[in-house]
Amino acid sequence: MPVEFIGFITNNNASETIVRSGPVLDPPYIETVAKAHELAGFDRALLAFHSTTPDALQVAQHVLTITKRLKVMIAQRPGFTAPTLLARQLATLDQFYGGRVSLHVITGGNAIELRQDGNTLDDKDERYARTSEFLDVVRLEWTSEKPFNYSGKYYNVENGFSQVKPLQKGGIYTFVGGGSDAAVEVAGKHADTFALWGESYAQVRDVTARVRAAAARHGRPTPRFSLSVRPILADTEEKAWAKAEHILERATALQDQTGYRRPNHATDGAKRLLALADQGTRIDKRLWTEIAKLTGANSNTTALVGTPEQVAEVFGDYYDLGVSHFLIRGFDPLVDAIDYGRALIPLTRKLIDARDQQRGIAAE
Repeated sequence: MPVEFIGFITNNNASETIVRSGPVLDPPYIETVAKAHELAGFDRALLAFHSTTPDALQVAQHVLTITKRLKVMIAQRPGFTAPTLLARQLATLDQFYGGRVSLHVITGGNAIELRQDGNTLDDKDERYARTSEFLDVVRLEWTSEKPFNYSGKYYNVENGFSQVKPLQKGGIYTFVGGGSDAAVEVAGKHADTFALWGESYAQVRDVTARVRAAAARHGRPTPRFSLSVRPILADTEEKAWAKAEHILERATALQDQTGYRRPNHATDGAKRLLALADQGTRIDKRLWTEIAKLTGANSNTTALVGTPEQVAEVFGDYYDLGVSHFLIRGFDPLVDAIDYGRALIPLTRKLIDARDQQRGIAAE
């Protein structure tokens, strides 16, 4: 099973340890980071979604324009764009850019933030029910060869049809994220890949088993699995842990300026990471939880700390648990993306190729 590396392209140079100094939308920075990801050997890059940030769809189009091979993973929230329209927008991009488009479906766990975009569904399970209908309609737009009707609680379509279809046969590759039972059920029905945050081996076993069962209930093959984590690398383990402690000190000192503080509301995914942090600062071989604890796990904030060889070994462990996609980003986004390309990405690919050969698994 081929392994894939997913990067993260921010709209400006900022993180838990870097205070933004440029504009909110910084085109030269976006272009530099996108090209760095392509040169570093990433397969695709995530463009995130938030109720107050620049539009990920348009940023993704710019990234596709200035790169040749890099795919994009465009985060979108159901409920704010008509599914028929979004399906056509994505299919059009997919045609323009040679099948390099994928969709990352984020239902959203913070009802207060969602109201900034006009959301009226405070019940999270109900939002996931809306997401499922949304993806039903999107898939019909991508695949139906004749006009279709759809009647649901949240969406009703009469004679829906898209003249433009994705270049990817069967529709655009779709990631689904979320930590609740409702999210798992939606993933079982719709996901090509289910996205986890950087969790422990035990948590990964638990979530992947639940997603497999949900897919079976819907008569679908098991989705692939993605793990999001923040590698902290150095040429020795001692230096890597010292680097991690420096990152924690800087993130703590800059919280008021960066805005990465504990939110009033924790999603189910965040609760899982915080429960992990309660077990200790270092989990399994080298999963570090301090930034998650500091920030309330408001995003993928657990880290893997060590040399490139040591972190690649942990990726191999996750691969053995069924994870084939690794979404990695650093606390210094541009510098770390380049650094990952020097050693971590090629070492991990080599290690996993060797494991597959030992097991007699042919590369796809």
